[in-house]
Amino acid sequence: MQLSKLADTLIGSEIVKLGGEIRALQQQGAKIYNFTVGDFDPNVFPIPTLLKDEIIKAYQNNFTNYPAAEGNLDLRESLVEYIHEFFNISYTTDELLVAGGGRPLIYAIFRTILDKGDTVLYAVPSWNNNHYTHFVEGKHVLIPTDASTKFMPTAEGIAPFIKEANLLCLCSPQNPTGTTLSAEELKKICDLVLAENQRRGDNQKPVYIMYDQMYSQLTFDAVTHVHPVGVCPAIRPYTIYLDAISKSFAATGVRVGWAFGPSVIISKMKAILTHLGAWAPMAEQKGTAVFLKNKEAIVTYIDSFKKEIAYRLEAIYKGLMDLKLQGYAVDAIAPEAAIYLTIQFDLVGKHTAQQVLLEKQCDVTSYLLKEAGLAIVPFSAFGAEATSNWYRLSVGTCKKEDIEAMLAALSNALAKLQ
Repeated sequence: MQLSKLADTLIGSEIVKLGGEIRALQQQGAKIYNFTVGDFDPNVFPIPTLLKDEIIKAYQNNFTNYPAAEGNLDLRESLVEYIHEFFNISYTTDELLVAGGGRPLIYAIFRTILDKGDTVLYAVPSWNNNHYTHFVEGKHVLIPTDASTKFMPTAEGIAPFIKEANLLCLCSPQNPTGTTLSAEELKKICDLVLAENQRRGDNQKPVYIMYDQMYSQLTFDAVTHVHPVGVCPAIRPYTIYLDAISKSFAATGVRVGWAFGPSVIISKMKAILTHLGAWAPMAEQKGTAVFLKNKEAIVTYIDSFKKEIAYRLEAIYKGLMDLKLQGYAVDAIAPEAAIYLTIQFDLVGKHTAQQVLLEKQCDVTSYLLKEAGLAIVPFSAFGAEATSNWYRLSVGTCKKEDIEAMLAALSNALAKLQ
């Protein structure tokens, strides 16, 4: 059967594939500590009470028809206030577009800005930029990163590729690393883009920045969220932001996301999404509009939410550092934000108790899953080389009482290696 080139070449989600292996082991009765999904257990992390109540009220009031194609006006007005209050920048309702979560908005950004063969710059590891670039038949250019920069892109790493770029994809706090861009580094990146756009003049397509700040509210300790227009106002004409209630308010299944940026780009994105029908549901929009106007409810929820997330990340980080001190080949980057911990298992070349050689990194992943019950996502699922020994650990479904047991199981598994 002959299908489209896209259908034949698109790679399925590596995380979904890993999820299938986890379910198979669970069906066999194995105890699995599942730290793979970038989602929340709603019994551990429920959405804000006010948000839930207002969504229910909207259904009770029969808000079940089509919403406005660009998002309901009351929600966009609430977003204007929310963006100004929490990010200290001002956008109008015409510069805002609402959709059913972030994914359709990312797709619309790629389709609006890029033609076939245009160049997309993105860091490795990063979430799904490789797949969206494939959707539009773009040219992939990978920004090199490593542990020395906490796997965040730098202006120095971007500079060699900027002259061929059409879209620069940035995410901070970053999925999958749980690390962030500093104001100083982000300013350098913005200045780099501005200089390149000035060089191109009016006759060439400029470099645009897609700035994914889905985890903007989830920063810990002294870490502060920064964003392009906040550090470099002149970058505004070239920046499209992505945000949602999905991560900052544990509302992944509620499906309300938004983009904001230059009105000419937002209007074209709207035109694309009208043909896809990727609207956020009417009642969910109504509930979100009320919730985002209530600063007290937002701050109260975020304060409690962050404490719970930070506790889990820090407890696991400390446990891994203890294992490192004991001489095991593990490491981690101190958590800064989001729901993720970047961890390392340098175990290739070791033998199991059954004298089976861990020959490749995929063997390490399998060993950790089967012997320790530890399910984590290798950076190779986020575009890194298959040989990378770094992983994403997500605490969105983590129960506090499982942390000690997981670390004990991991310690036992490591102790068996020779």
